[in-house]
Amino acid sequence: MSSPSDRDPAAGSAAAAVTHATAGRVVLDAGGRAPLLPEARSAFLEALDQGWADPRRLHAEGRRARMLLDGAREAIAASVGARTPEVDLAPSHTAALHGAVRSVARGRRRTGSQVVVSAVERAAVLNAADFTGDRATVGVDRYGQVDAQEFSAALARPGVALAALQHANGEVGTLQPVGAVHDAARTAGVPLLVDAGASLGHVDVGDAWDLLAADAGDWGGPGGLGVLVTRSGVRRSPDWPEDEDRWFPGGVSVPAALAAAVALQVAVSTRSRDDAARRALVDTLRSRVAAEVPDVDVVGHPVDRLPHVLTFSCLYVEGEALLAALDARGFAVGSGSACTSSALEPSHVLAAMGALTHGNIRLALPRGTSAQDVERFLAELPGIVVGVRQAWGVGGL
Repeated sequence: MSSPSDRDPAAGSAAAAVTHATAGRVVLDAGGRAPLLPEARSAFLEALDQGWADPRRLHAEGRRARMLLDGAREAIAASVGARTPEVDLAPSHTAALHGAVRSVARGRRRTGSQVVVSAVERAAVLNAADFTGDRATVGVDRYGQVDAQEFSAALARPGVALAALQHANGEVGTLQPVGAVHDAARTAGVPLLVDAGASLGHVDVGDAWDLLAADAGDWGGPGGLGVLVTRSGVRRSPDWPEDEDRWFPGGVSVPAALAAAVALQVAVSTRSRDDAARRALVDTLRSRVAAEVPDVDVVGHPVDRLPHVLTFSCLYVEGEALLAALDARGFAVGSGSACTSSALEPSHVLAAMGALTHGNIRLALPRGTSAQDVERFLAELPGIVVGVRQAWGVGGL
C-alpha cells in the first residue's frame, strides 16, 4: 500500500516538520493518542470519498470499500510479519485485548481456565483475566520488569489456558523479556498474548508472540481502532452473540483502517530516526529531572525501555494538582496509570513496582518533539513543583 506522500512529496516533508507546540503549548502526552500523522490524515480523507460504503455489500461501491479494508489489513500484516488472514481489526485497543483473552480462554477451556499475567499489564488485560474467573499474577522488580524464570514457572503449572505479557509498559517504558517467556510458553503449550499497544511503530516488536494486540492511536493513526493478530493454530472461541464479523461484531471504519495502516507504514519506515531523536531527549529528561527537582523519583528501566516514555513522581504533591499547574503553563502531560488516567487513580503499575504512586507525571513524546520543547519544560518544571508544594503548605519540607 502506498502512502499519500508517495504522490505528494509535500506530505512527507510535512511529517518531518510536524510540530506539537501550538499557540505556545507543548504536547508531551502522546501515549495511546498521538497526533495524527499528515499521511494518515490524507489517507483518511481520501478513503471518505472512496471507501464510504459497507464493505459487506456486493455492489461496486461495497467492493471498493472491501478492497481498501483488505489492503489495510495486508499492510498491517506486512508490518508485523504476519499473514493477512491473521489480522483482525477491532473498534478499540481495549476491545482487542478483551476479545483475545475471552476467546482464547473459552477456546482452551478443556485445557484449563487460568490466565497468567504480569502485575503491570493494562487494566483491560487484568479485568478480562478476572472475567474468566482464574487469574494468576506474576510480580515485577523495581523497574517494572518481570522475572522470566518466575513467569515461566507459572506457565508450567497445569490448567493454564493463556499467558499475557506486554511488550513494554506504556506508563514507565520498561521492556519485558517476551522472547524468553515465549520460549517457555511454547514448551508449556500455552499461547502468549503480547500487548504491543505502547511499542508498535516505536520499536521492533519481533515475532515472540502467538497473539499480538496494538493501538492505532498510539503510532499516529486515528484513535478508536485496535489490532489483534492471531497466529494460525491458536484456538479461539467467541463468547458473544454470533455476527457476520466473528471476532469484532459490526466491523470497523474503512477510512480509519486505511489511515491506521498508512500511519503504521510511516512510523515503521522512520522508526530508527525517531528512536534516536526521542531517546536522546528522554535521556536528557531523566538525568535533569532527577538532578534539578528535589524529592523526585524517576522510575522505569534506564536502558531496557521505550525511546519516548518517561515517568517520575514528586513527593509532597498530588499528581492532579501538578498536572493542572503544568497545563496552565502550556504543557500537556499525563498523570496516573496510562490506562486509567482519566480517573487519576493511584497507578497499579507504580504500586506493583514499589514506587511512589502520588505526584506522578507521565511523558510520552510525540514524533517531532524538539529539543526546545524539552528545554522549556525542564526550565519551568522545578519552579512549578515548588509553587504547587507551597500552595499545599509543604514548601519548606
